[in-house]
Amino acid sequence: MGLLTIGAFAKASRLSPKALRLYDELGLLAPARVDPVTGYRLYAPEQLDQARLVAWPRRLGMPLVRIQHVCTLDAGLAAQEIRAFWAQVEADTAARRDLAAFLIDHLSWKDPAMNLGIRYAALSDTGLIRESNQDTAYAGSRLLAVADGYGNGGAPASAAAVDALKHLEIDSIPAGSLLNVLEDAVDQAKQAVHGIAGTAASPGKAGTTLTAMLWTGSQLALVHIGDSRVYLLRDGELFQITHDHTMVQSMVDEGRLAPEEAASHPQRSLLIRALGQGADATPEMRLHDARREDRYLLCSDGLSTVAPTEDIRRVLSETREPEQAVRELIALANDSGGPDNVSCVVADVVELRQ
Repeated sequence: MGLLTIGAFAKASRLSPKALRLYDELGLLAPARVDPVTGYRLYAPEQLDQARLVAWPRRLGMPLVRIQHVCTLDAGLAAQEIRAFWAQVEADTAARRDLAAFLIDHLSWKDPAMNLGIRYAALSDTGLIRESNQDTAYAGSRLLAVADGYGNGGAPASAAAVDALKHLEIDSIPAGSLLNVLEDAVDQAKQAVHGIAGTAASPGKAGTTLTAMLWTGSQLALVHIGDSRVYLLRDGELFQITHDHTMVQSMVDEGRLAPEEAASHPQRSLLIRALGQGADATPEMRLHDARREDRYLLCSDGLSTVAPTEDIRRVLSETREPEQAVRELIALANDSGGPDNVSCVVADVVELRQ
């Protein structure tokens, strides 16, 4: 078979002539020959595979610049790149879905009878190995928070992040404004941490995670950045309701690492989101409808990386009071070696007396 005209090649590749001209201009798919008289582009039949390699990722929404990179790779590496791109698309879609649900809830939310409340306790411990505690844990009638500082100035950074949210305890927040208020509070926390980082012994080396929940009367609004976690114990089952913002978790999401390998990976603590200079501080935000007898746990990775999930579930299930639960969870982490600072906040959703 001889060379194909751009029209025939477009039909065979299911690409438009306009797309083929654009791909030629970008260096993605140059024609086999250009007629010197007419300027017509002519394509070889064997170029169809390359055309599909350009067209298929484009239909996934992959930017042309990234497709250019994919075209330079061998088949195995190209497959990994497409897998990584799609994992990010799914993560972004999930984040937008959560945001859409958040907005729908608030636009349709009506002030319910205030018959639910929370009982809470917070505790932080240095652990058995570290010389100082860079965690901050806080629990109040409306605000629950855990922050895990890192670097020089990590302790004041975590404290500053939590302090920036404490005004939410007393401020009156209309339901429809909650999203904006939370975003503003996270921005204040970010600025506070940047101030700490700028005055640390090694500027830019101070930062913190931030995981907080705001009680609104019938719902808990979540703000999450980093690898501290929130668990929900409901009807005896334990659910992790946050997603770790770590390099290792992103590798698991992309299929490059098995979940069972993540716990021992040397980069398991490397954050891809945090409050600190140069870090991505985009918060994950979510709204949870509260049920009577729900129990929430906020904890730093000093607990979640050393204690088996089943042991955490057992402590939360078998202890009655939040104060007892946080003490036993701290003990659980230290009994497992206590290699890191550990902080826990436990909050129970209870029915208030009329």
